[in-house]
Amino acid sequence: MQNQQDVTVPPARASAGRTTNEEVRAQNLATVLQLVHTDGALSRSHIGTATGLNRSTVTGLVTELMDLGVVVEQTTAPTGRVGRPSLGVAADDTVVALSIRAEPDAVTVSLVGLGGAVHSRVRHDLASAPSPRRFAQITASLVDGMRADIDRHYRLVGAGIAVPGLVDETGTVMLAPTLGWRREHIASRLADALGMPVVAGNDASVGAMAESRFGVGRGVTNMLYMNGSTNGIGGGIVFDGTLLRGTSGFAGELGHTVIDTRGARCSCGRRGCLEVELSPDRVLNLLKRRNLDEDELDIELSIARNPKVMAEVERQVDILSTALTNFVNAFAPEVVVLSGYLGVLLATSRERLSTAVRVDPVGAEGRSVRLERARMRSHLMQIAPAELAFAPLLEDPVTNARFSS
Repeated sequence: MQNQQDVTVPPARASAGRTTNEEVRAQNLATVLQLVHTDGALSRSHIGTATGLNRSTVTGLVTELMDLGVVVEQTTAPTGRVGRPSLGVAADDTVVALSIRAEPDAVTVSLVGLGGAVHSRVRHDLASAPSPRRFAQITASLVDGMRADIDRHYRLVGAGIAVPGLVDETGTVMLAPTLGWRREHIASRLADALGMPVVAGNDASVGAMAESRFGVGRGVTNMLYMNGSTNGIGGGIVFDGTLLRGTSGFAGELGHTVIDTRGARCSCGRRGCLEVELSPDRVLNLLKRRNLDEDELDIELSIARNPKVMAEVERQVDILSTALTNFVNAFAPEVVVLSGYLGVLLATSRERLSTAVRVDPVGAEGRSVRLERARMRSHLMQIAPAELAFAPLLEDPVTNARFSS
């Protein structure tokens, strides 16, 4: 993960050899590019208002970004006024990154443009978790199948990969229990296999970053994000506008918070971790169903009448409410965002969970905490890893506007 002053609009990094004026201009270019990347097509006047830059400065910056090939002019939505439609400025979605997701049962590769447009997606299902070598081979094969289309229509900046495990700042997976990976230099392995820059990150952290930029977390200074799936539970914390990284980038492993010391054994070796107590597998087994996605499980639980199913859901909701109370006490977020399976639990018991984060924490009478479901649903993890690959370009478009053909 990149350190950021502002999750939605991170600042450009300084480059050696630039004068002060050049640095200011580079930062302004980055600010404008980041703004249209997250907000979509905007008029020049809107950009000026949002950035505090005057009209002539905005015009010059937009012209330079167009010359760099990272923004385009688009007709904005009609205003109802007489006259020619106005031209807005938008991120050029032909500038793309590969968004790669590693899971125990699948490898997924999406082609994502600046601005968050998903151009294509391909998934390779697996019978068992792949070794790092096999994962790189499958990914390279999937990308090879996309190359003709990429070469014909797009300009590629690189790839980002989301891994369900501990990933340090060098792109090394220190531990991914569900994949069976340990101390694996996955970013460099995949870069060699694909022949392009690759950045790796923890799936929950990159999900938090994307939800902050494109979802319900936009404009939120302090946000707690939690995602749940059959792979476990992960978290991302936006603290005073910064995505909290911790030592070596390992912050946010909320799934390994111990809830019951006498509970089931977790992959980490301890008992009663949150991610083994809040498992969709338990509910799916009672439903006698397999491989339901988030939307399908929503429907199943909305019509479920089996007392055993309802009792298990209620048990898990109670555990989640306790965990959320603890996390609100620890981090004091404005918003708690639940994604994946945890979003499903929120849909079944919104009142119970909302009451927990509003009433149960210490000092609850003096704070206001919103509980929200992630807006982007399955779309979130299609675009989130691409944000890792786009980061250098968004931080310094002058230096990094170089694309593979």
